[in-house]
Amino acid sequence: MRQYNHRVQLRTIDVRGQKPDYRAVIPRGSFDVEQALDAVRPICDAVRDRGVDALVEFSQRFDGVVPESFRVPVEVLARSAETMDADVRAALEESIRRRRAVALAEREPDSITVELAPGASVEIRTVPVRRVGLYVPGGLAPLASSVLMNVVPAQVAGVESLALATPPSRAHGGLPDPTVLGLCHLLGVDEVYAVGGAQAIAMFAHGVAGLCEPVDLVTGPGNIYVVAAKRLLRGLVGIDSEAGPTEIMVLADATADPAFVAADLISQAEHDPMAGSVLVTDAPALADAVNALLDDQIDALDNTDRIRTALSGSQSAVVLVDDLDQGIAVADAYGAEHLEIHTSDARDVARRIRNAGAIFVGPYAPVPLGDYSAGSTHVLPTSGTAAHSSGLTVRSFCKTVHVIEYSAEALAELGPLVEAFASAELLPGHREAIAIRTRRPR
Repeated sequence: MRQYNHRVQLRTIDVRGQKPDYRAVIPRGSFDVEQALDAVRPICDAVRDRGVDALVEFSQRFDGVVPESFRVPVEVLARSAETMDADVRAALEESIRRRRAVALAEREPDSITVELAPGASVEIRTVPVRRVGLYVPGGLAPLASSVLMNVVPAQVAGVESLALATPPSRAHGGLPDPTVLGLCHLLGVDEVYAVGGAQAIAMFAHGVAGLCEPVDLVTGPGNIYVVAAKRLLRGLVGIDSEAGPTEIMVLADATADPAFVAADLISQAEHDPMAGSVLVTDAPALADAVNALLDDQIDALDNTDRIRTALSGSQSAVVLVDDLDQGIAVADAYGAEHLEIHTSDARDVARRIRNAGAIFVGPYAPVPLGDYSAGSTHVLPTSGTAAHSSGLTVRSFCKTVHVIEYSAEALAELGPLVEAFASAELLPGHREAIAIRTRRPR
């Protein structure tokens, strides 16, 4: 076991007796996407201009290996599923079942028609995006869970064409992680590319002749260069979000189990050295107990350097509050990607929360449950964007089209009001487009 000369301690921010701007006080991990744009622009331009040749160059430079084929052969996907560990396969299949069940509930009616007056109707038509590019990071860990979290809602939405990209691996001879490939097969996704990073986003947005058709929407998490490429190419292609470092906030009172709380803060810190782990509590004794447990729990794991860096970073802390009312105000101001509620009345507290990507209620609904098998989405808004954005669901893969149908009589009835509105906006052409229909003898 590795020994350390210093103990991990979450720093303390005490807001008791105060009402500051919590958004400015509570720490959060961040990275400079704007700065990364300069690095990804030439990569995206090269993929646009040179296609496969650029993919070869960047695969060698960034991944250290060039796959025999950037598109993974279908037989490799099938073989990966066949050779998968039985327990892993069972876990994946159950996670797919649960996520699909929730996704079916997320689905909106294909069409709703609102009758506004005789002969006047607006149909609200929900239409899936035609083609979607799904990105699955390799990075610090191959996230097979991201495959099902992106694929399942897209399939339930009715997306016609799905393509998935994930980095090649030297350890697997240029093929991506076999669990990722096997899961693609289980889900029926056969258009899979061994392409990673910004070049994968550029491939989806621009298309690559003879290899990959352009997509309409790109979804899926990634590192700062993936996020920067999504920002750069947004408009040419739709994106789901610009995901920042992952984060957890635990709102707890004196009834919370400190071992559970410590374990959950650690589990999120395991993702990334920039991950944020924040405990908000009105019980200083609980905070002390959690801090006292961190080292022993960390030492029993792998990834210890990553965890210690995240928990010791400025983005992680204990926030002491006067009571749960102030704790809820802190939680709403923070807008956590993942918010756990460990209080005596956790369900009631959860109902009072407005801003969170996902809320985990009580001691037996930890964030890792949502990461894999709860049935919920784990692609969630970060960096406080939960104040205005939602996680990745079936709705993320759909768009709404209004279909307006008016009879001559219905337009004649409403026409004078529309003409008055157009005149008030100094748009006579708009007014006359109505008048030519309503004043002409029928």
